[in-house]
Amino acid sequence: MNIPAEMPRLKGYRFPREVVAYAVWACHRFALSTADVEDLLAERGVIVSLEAVRKWVNRFGRHFAHCIKRDRPAASDEWHLDEVAVLINGVKMWLWRDVDGEKDKKLIRGINFPTNAMCSTF
Repeated sequence: MNIPAEMPRLKGYRFPREVVAYAVWACHRFALSTADVEDLLAERGVIVSLEAVRKWVNRFGRHFAHCIKRDRPAASDEWHLDEVAVLINGVKMWLWRDVDGEKDKKLIRGINFPTNAMCSTF
């Protein structure tokens, strides 16, 4: 976990900046409730109230959520669809594969039977 350099000052707070930053980061990064964050901090030896965690999340949460979204790798704008016809037990079926701009395989869409009644994703 990286503490954002531009995190607001914590003057007047009882706990150090690292504890507050970890609590808010865990709440936003893993979609934990404030009670879960309280338990997580208690396991690490930091006794903090549920209300304190809630106030931290309300005060610093937007900033941390913005930093987490900013640090994620950007999605590629280019996608390609590969399509191939295959014979399975003598029946012609279609297989699709999505490929992103960096040519990494992302998802195999499925097999379309000629009747188009059954389509599965695997």
